Amino acid sequence: MSSATNSNPLSALEVAQRPVASVYARGLLAAGEKAGQSDRMLEELSSLVDDVLPAVRGLDVLLGSQFVDSEVKERVLDKALGGKASPLLLDALKVLARHERLDHLRTIRDVFHEMLNEARGRIRVQVRSAVPLDEATRGRLLAHLAGMVRGQPRLEETIDPELLGGLVVRVGDMVYDGSLATQLEQVRSQILERSVHEIQSRRDRFSH
Repeated sequence: MSSATNSNPLSALEVAQRPVASVYARGLLAAGEKAGQSDRMLEELSSLVDDVLPAVRGLDVLLGSQFVDSEVKERVLDKALGGKASPLLLDALKVLARHERLDHLRTIRDVFHEMLNEARGRIRVQVRSAVPLDEATRGRLLAHLAGMVRGQPRLEETIDPELLGGLVVRVGDMVYDGSLATQLEQVRSQILERSVHEIQSRRDRFSH
């Protein structure tokens, strides 16, 4: 399975929020697994973060503000999500409101996603390519990765037009670079090494 996502490095704010976000994400996962609704909760939470908050002007600021009473935030959540989101997620959001943590919502979603993937044995694989992958290429890549990782590889694809060709694959801390730019640099280095070796050999023969 593949999903398009932003795989840019974490911002300073997200790094600072992760310890607290991990506590709440772990609680979400525990509640979701107990109710058998973890995947649904992630889908709804992602929709809230990626679709609802950007679309409703001022909602993100209101929910994240330390100057708005938590009861007001809960009423806003009921009005915006009541009957649309699952009661389990809505209750969790109200807990975040009471603890003044709705400003951590995006980071909580990201950590929750990571924890759920780990619980499901899904391995996050970041893929950068100059052009979108076609189904045949994606299938070959998944088949190759399945033999390399312990678990189910899950592609997160981004497009990088600056790549001359090929793709760059990251699994955890390991990077597999198959870009044409890297290949050309390797060839250039090999030619340079052979040239230096040949010059040195000629010098050695001449000195003798």
